[in-house]
Order: sequence, then C-alpha cells, then structure tokens
Amino acid sequence: MSASDAGTATAIVAAGDEETRVLLRGLLRLHHFRVEGEAEGATHALELVRDRHPSLLVADVNLAEGSPTTLVAEARAIRPGLRVILVAPASRPPSTAADPEQRPDVVLLRPFRIHQFAEALLPRSGGGGLARPC
Repeated sequence: MSASDAGTATAIVAAGDEETRVLLRGLLRLHHFRVEGEAEGATHALELVRDRHPSLLVADVNLAEGSPTTLVAEARAIRPGLRVILVAPASRPPSTAADPEQRPDVVLLRPFRIHQFAEALLPRSGGGGLARPC
C-alpha cells in the first residue's frame, strides 16, 4: 500500500520504547505513510487518533500505560474503520479477543522482515490476521 493507493495514508505509532517507535515510523515512511504522531501509551495514542484522524494505528503490545486490547477497542470507537496493526513478540503472542472491535486487523510477530510489515499494511478481508516471523 502506498500513499497514492490510499489517497492520504496517515498513521499513528504507539509503543512504550523509543527505539520501537523510531523503527515503526521509519518502516511506515518507507511505505509512503505520513506519520501524524507518536505516543508512548494508550491515553496519548487515543488523543492522537481523535485529533489527527489517521487511517492506520500501529501499536506495540509494550505500552508505557494502558493495554493494547483497550487501545484497539477505544480507537475504533473514536474512528470506526480504523485499520490496526499490533506488534508483539513471537514468544508471547497476544490472546485473541472475542469481540471483533477489540481485535487488531493484523498481529505482526517480532522479529519480522520488511516484506512481512509491507504485507501487514495491505487490507485483508476477515481481519484478525497473524503474521508470523520467518
């Protein structure tokens, strides 16, 4: 997916670790997304979703505050149709929420390759996809 494919492809990055935010921001820019903001925790990420109206939220499971499940559900309540990619360690993949509104569109397991990140950006039918590391 590129910015020309999606009109104005914008994203918010949420991760408790600065290095993770830098990595995710760089990968998004590589794939022609405009990163509208970054947050360490769920509260700030939700403020950014509310204020910036992104098309994509990329969140790491390790947030400075808040839970990834709550972040997904509340972000979708603010912005229905928001695409969400959740990044998690392969050693501890998150459990799948029963409610589709609390499930990310893709769970991308670390470590991942750049092509897996690119595939995670592509829209999928059904949601809840899992991208496993190579």
